[in-house]
Amino acid sequence: MKIYTKTGDDGTTGLFGAGRVSKNSVRIEAYGTVDELNSVIGILGAQRGSEYFTELLQDIQRSLFVLGSDLATPLESKTTYKVPRIEESDVKKLESLIDSEELHLPPLTKFVLPGGSALAGYFHHTRTVCRRAEREVITLSQTEKIGSFDIQYLNRLSDLFFVLARRANQLAGIRDVEWDGTKNV
Repeated sequence: MKIYTKTGDDGTTGLFGAGRVSKNSVRIEAYGTVDELNSVIGILGAQRGSEYFTELLQDIQRSLFVLGSDLATPLESKTTYKVPRIEESDVKKLESLIDSEELHLPPLTKFVLPGGSALAGYFHHTRTVCRRAEREVITLSQTEKIGSFDIQYLNRLSDLFFVLARRANQLAGIRDVEWDGTKNV
């Protein structure tokens, strides 16, 4: 099977069971950003010190494939194939992971700047890409129906990446970079 089909040469792409749309449509922007997020997680997982997080990151990547197919398949799709969708249990799983990892961390008393260890920096970068994906999915939801838990999932996922950034610093023996509220430039 060839990787190129030439069907997108006119600037359109196919939705699963729902025809073709422009490659810059809101729906494509939304699941394209989820795809970017998945790639950034792949980079994150390849960093030194990420071994503690490997299984979790791969689980998240698998869930993002579900979210991508969810977003690529309009709810009113005419497909007879049952498309996997993000469910409430996926959101609850993220909440449980956040709670579990936070047990290891000191309470927040100040805002945390992105940084500390290199790995924490990658987690913060991943968090910001996740937030952008969330914004894109929210934009899509304002014009089209989407899965009931897609936005909640991305919201919790970005929270998890924040907690994991702090955890990466802790595991590396590096303190979070706290913002003291002053202008330093």
